[in-house]
This record gives sequence, C-alpha cells and structure tokens, in this order.
Amino acid sequence: MFTLNRNTGFLSGVTTGPVLKAVAMLERDRDKVFVETEKPGGSVVLVKKNMMRALPEDCSYIEKQKERVLSDERYKISVCSDKITIYAQGDLGFVYGLLYLSEHYLGIQPFWFWMDQKTEPKKKVQVPEGVICSEDPAVVFRGWFFNDEVLMLKWKYNENGMDGWRMCFEALLRCGGNMTIPGTDKESRKNRALAAEYGLWITHHHAEPLGAEMFARAYPGKRANYQEYPELFYNLWETAVQEQKEYKVIWNLCFRGQGDAPFWNYDTSGQFDTPQKRGKIISELVELQRNLVKQYVEEPFFCTNLYGEVMELYEQGCVELPEEIIKVRADNGYGRMVTRRRDNHPGRVNAMPDPEEQSAQGIYYHVSFYDLQAANHLTMLPNSVDFVNRELNEVKKNGGSFFWVINCSNVRPHTYFLDVVRKKWFGREVSGEEQAETFVDTYFTECEEAKEEIEALYYDYPKAMLSFGPKEDEHAGEQFYTENVRLLCHQLMADRTSPARGLYWLTGEMDLTGQIRMFGELCRQNKEELEKLCLACTVTENALPQKSLFSATIGLQIKLHQTCRRGARCFVKGYEALLEQDYEKAFLLFGDSVVWFKNGEALLRGAEYGVWKDFYYNDCFADIKHTAYMVKKVMGWVRELGDNARHDEWYRKYCYADGDRDVYLLLVLDNHMTDEELYEAMKKRVVR
Repeated sequence: MFTLNRNTGFLSGVTTGPVLKAVAMLERDRDKVFVETEKPGGSVVLVKKNMMRALPEDCSYIEKQKERVLSDERYKISVCSDKITIYAQGDLGFVYGLLYLSEHYLGIQPFWFWMDQKTEPKKKVQVPEGVICSEDPAVVFRGWFFNDEVLMLKWKYNENGMDGWRMCFEALLRCGGNMTIPGTDKESRKNRALAAEYGLWITHHHAEPLGAEMFARAYPGKRANYQEYPELFYNLWETAVQEQKEYKVIWNLCFRGQGDAPFWNYDTSGQFDTPQKRGKIISELVELQRNLVKQYVEEPFFCTNLYGEVMELYEQGCVELPEEIIKVRADNGYGRMVTRRRDNHPGRVNAMPDPEEQSAQGIYYHVSFYDLQAANHLTMLPNSVDFVNRELNEVKKNGGSFFWVINCSNVRPHTYFLDVVRKKWFGREVSGEEQAETFVDTYFTECEEAKEEIEALYYDYPKAMLSFGPKEDEHAGEQFYTENVRLLCHQLMADRTSPARGLYWLTGEMDLTGQIRMFGELCRQNKEELEKLCLACTVTENALPQKSLFSATIGLQIKLHQTCRRGARCFVKGYEALLEQDYEKAFLLFGDSVVWFKNGEALLRGAEYGVWKDFYYNDCFADIKHTAYMVKKVMGWVRELGDNARHDEWYRKYCYADGDRDVYLLLVLDNHMTDEELYEAMKKRVVR
C-alpha cells in the first residue's frame, strides 16, 4: 500500500502552467481532506513518457487526428509502497492523472465546488500497489460553452480576480473535458488566456469567425458589410489568429451576422436574396479564413458550426466545406438534434450527424438555452435523462463523436445534466433512475435520511414540466412563464386590439384574447403534477437538518416553476376579469400575479448564501423581477380604467368604514395610495 496523507509531496520536472495548476489543486485537496500527522506520506512523481499508439498505415485522416489529441491525454499511474509515479506525454495527461487521484482516493468530486461538497477529515488513505491506465474517451474534443453567462458577470465571487472562472475550468477538467468556449463575446476574449493556463483547447462562438472582435464594435458607424469593407474584416480575422496562435485552438470558420442571427437579416442590398448566393459567400469566406490560419499555425484543427440557417444551407448543397473541417451540428436548445426554432420560424430540420459524411463530425448541445420563448436558464433541462441518453447515443451511432461542445451557461443550475454528459463523453449508458441515484448519493451526503425522496424529485422533475407542443422534446423551462407574460403585458398596454405577433410560434395566428387563453390553458396543463412535486419538495425540505444545498438546487428549481406558473395563471385570470370590465377583480388578480413573481425572485435571493452571494443578482434572461414589474404596470393601467381620475373611489370603497364612505366633507384623509398599498387594502376586504 501507498499511504496518502497530509505529508504526501509532489515531485515533478514538468513545470508547465497546466501541470503546476493541477498539482496546486491536489495539494489544496490534500490539505482539505487530511489532518496533520507526524507520519510520512510518500511522494507523487511526474515523469514524461511517449503515449502515442501505433496506427496502421492505411488508417484514416480522422483516426490520425484522434490519436494526435488523445495521446496527449493518456496517463499511467504506477503505485509502489513509497511512491506513486504518473507517466504522461502531454500536459492534460498529467492533469487527468492527478485529478484521478483526487477523485478516487481523496473523494473530491467533479462538481465539489458547485454542489457544496463537504469532506470529512481523515488521517490517511491507502492506495493499493499496481498500475492504473487511463481509458480513452468516446468523444475526442469534449467541452463546455459558457454561453448566456450573465449570472457569472456580476457574481461577487468573481470580484477577487477570476475565482469563479477558475472554478469553471477546474470543474470542466475534473469532468474529463479538454475544450472550452470560455464565454460569449467580450468574456470569451477576456478568459482565453486563463483557459489556456489550464491546458484547455479553445474554440469559438458560432457567430464569431476565428474568435475575432465583432465588426460593429471594432468599426462603429460602419455597416457590417463584407462587400464594402473586405480589408477591415480580414484585418479583424488576422488579428484574432495572431492573438491566439500560441494557444491550442480549434479554429471556428464561419460567417454569420453581428449577433446570433444570419448576416442577410441586416443587409439591405438584396444581393443575398437566394440560398445559393448566401451559401456561395459563406463558402468563399470559410476558405479565406482557413488559408489565413495556415499562414500562422502548423497542422491546425478547424471546425464550422452548421447552426440554424447555415445547417439548412448546407443540407440544400449551397455551402461547400473541405473535408478537414469538423462539421458541428446543433440541437434545437431542447435536446433534440433538429434545427432550432427562431422567432416564428419553426426550424426542426434534421441536424443529426450524417453517417455518410467523410469529415469528422460533432455537436453543439444545450443543457441550458435562451430563446425568448420557452427555454431553461435558471432551471435544468426540462426533458428526461433517458431522452438525452437516447439522443446522444444516436449522435455517436451517426458518426458525431469527434467534437462535443455543451452549452453550460452558468454551471450551477445545470450540474445534473452536465454530469450526464460527462458520462456520455466516456461511453457510459445513463438512465434516469441510475442518474438520480448516483448524483444524489454523490452530492447530498448530508441528507442521508432523505436520499430516496431527493432521488424521486430529480427523477420526477421532467414529468411535471409543461408540454407546449406534441414532440417529446417540447417541454418548457421557466422562460415560458416569464418571457411570454412580459410580451403579453406589453401588447395589452400598447395595443390590445392586435395580437402579439411574437407569440405566433406557440399559438399560430389568432387574436390576443385567443392567445392569452391558449397560454393559460397550457399553464393549467401540468398543474396537478407540478403541485404534487412541489408538495413532495416541501415535505422533504422540512425534514432535512441541513437544507441549504437542497433548497438552492433541486428545491429551488421546482419552486421556481411552481411560483412562475401561478404568476402566469393569475395574469390570465386577470385578463379574463378585464374582458368582463370587472376592473377591481382584474386589479387584484394582476396584483396576485405580481406577488407570485416576486416570490420567485425571493427564492433566488434565498439561494445566495456563502460564496453564492449575488449569484442570481443578474438574472436578466428569465428576469423574474422584471416580469413582476411588467405585470405591476398592467395593474396600474387597469386602475386607470376602473378608478376615477382623482384616485379616491377605490380608496374610499376599500379603506373607509361603511358609515364614512359617502361623506365628502374631506375628499381624502391620507396620502394617495400606491398600487401596492391599494392592492393590500383591497385584499383584506374582498372575499375570494
């Protein structure tokens, strides 16, 4: 046996940044797990060794590139009584070897930080003599895209440097990941160097060619039109290559617009009015970018994202791409490998990798999404683990195992499905029951008396999610309630004689009343299932001596769905009263809606203990607080319709004693009431 204890030391002639960071991680884990002791702890030694496997002469280009990546990640751990030796060829091999010791012998789990893992102090751990060899993953490039990372932007844990981001990259490595898009837009460029320090490959947002600065920001006032300013676009791309040429990069070749939308949406010339014209310019610019990279980088890796409209052009044969480019296809944001719905355009073109494709293929897959319609950002994917497992198996079956980048947004709300995906990276089969059991057993160690109940909550969660369409993947996240209520609030106050065109994706073309009623019926659909889940959640929470982790993870997410659903239902009921011109009832129901959405905001505040202080402060996507604000504006508008011009009629009716109500010697006896004050007064007098 080799003894690991507080005195175990680390000896290495390998002094690269990624390896030193991994050694520092293990030293921190060692000091956290072990108590001080006088007894020796032996040494962990790092030794360079060739890990390249011999390939047959006739092997494919893809197999050669796969071996090129994986040979740098392999490790062998040799355990003797006085020494552990980790052999590896590349930085990531040493990193993964060290983290293997951390997880399997010190018990530090991949999401230890994100799931508040507690450790029990130990005197020592015995490691049996023998040899441990790494397994090759089933997916070559395995990464997270920190997209829609708005919570990370103002979280206080990032104030003292880059601690929050360091925890992101550490968790990715502990999951066996090797690649990242380290943020969106400015964040990505800011975090590149840090990601590289951890040994990670870097790739880019599907709207940012080569990770370059956006044209509109670099040249404000100029139209982002390649035909007008080809040299300016080229300069941006060349600068991006020069800035990243020393990093490990999978260069994203693409040409979209100045945001997450096609460039022809912003072009007024009419020269890209056919799929053929659009595909031709994309093909030409991809080739230009590819040749540019080759001027600065030897043996580069390339990828292109067949995302949204580009997927459709590629399927139509309008975009030509060389074989050496990894073709990355995307799910629709809900876990199904079809193109996403955009605005009222339904999408759903097959986006599964093509088994006949000669190039390496991969996927951009969402466990978090933002579409201003029905997606999940604060809560986990509303579809089942079994569904995700089947879909990712199909990806592998169809040849899409070279490149997987997963939209993880802000990590903490999505650890459950990120844990599912890390298992798929290594070829594991994952079922809903097994995932609930192992995840809860790993991270809810202080909830021993309620583990079965917590497992049931995770397993039953997708069953209680609202279905907004007939397809298996069409289940709603929390944005369904908040985004659509805000849209309807605006339409009511701006022009209630017209429909909300932004809701046609859900309702089709119908009048505003029909839209609101249909929305309300959908919000009723999952009422019993969600209330049953919420009740089980409350019972479980009340039985726990240590509630914080539960209340801030699965408990928070269940309650967010329930409070937002109730807020949406009260909004719909308020509209029905408005149609009847029962303005007082409408005012009260809209007030109830405000309260429910404020309750949702309070739930977020309650999940911000310790290092999580202000984690949800910048919830500007689901934006529960702004939803409450919008409904509150509708309340005020309804008051103008029902109360009199001097705002004393409802005040007298609900605040005066019966004998005083019709005496007008003094018009009012108090300051005029705000909408909230009047709502509170009315609640006390109205029997409902």
